[in-house]
Amino acid sequence: MASKFSLFTMNILIAFMVLSLNNMSHAARHLLDTAPEASPATPAIPTMPKPTSPPMPAVPAIPKMTMPPVPAIPTIPKVTMPPMPAIPTIPKVAVPPMPVVPTVPKVTMPPLPTMPAVPKVTLPPMPSIPTIPSIPFLTPPPAKH
Repeated sequence: MASKFSLFTMNILIAFMVLSLNNMSHAARHLLDTAPEASPATPAIPTMPKPTSPPMPAVPAIPKMTMPPVPAIPTIPKVTMPPMPAIPTIPKVAVPPMPVVPTVPKVTMPPLPTMPAVPKVTLPPMPSIPTIPSIPFLTPPPAKH
């Protein structure tokens, strides 16, 4: 029900907007028909004195801060790794030979039946379109290229 109401409301709003467009065009036409009024001469803008800025205060020098020396990074002792264990060898497994796949006999398809010949159809000639006499005031002007 809400969608029907909103659709009805939207249709009413569109109808009002279309009706108001006609009034707007009349108002614009009325404004075009009226002569513009003479605008009064604008007075000259007086020049203003340039303000002087006070001098910038001096920035005091900041003393250089002394940092303590960076401590030395201790060295990590080198760890000796035990040797890697030997990888055991995997015994070779005897695989039986692949079975022979039997060959499929070649299948021959029967020949396709011949298509019957389609007779050639002749169409009647196109009827001629009668010409309409031109009326000078109803014909459009020639196109300009």
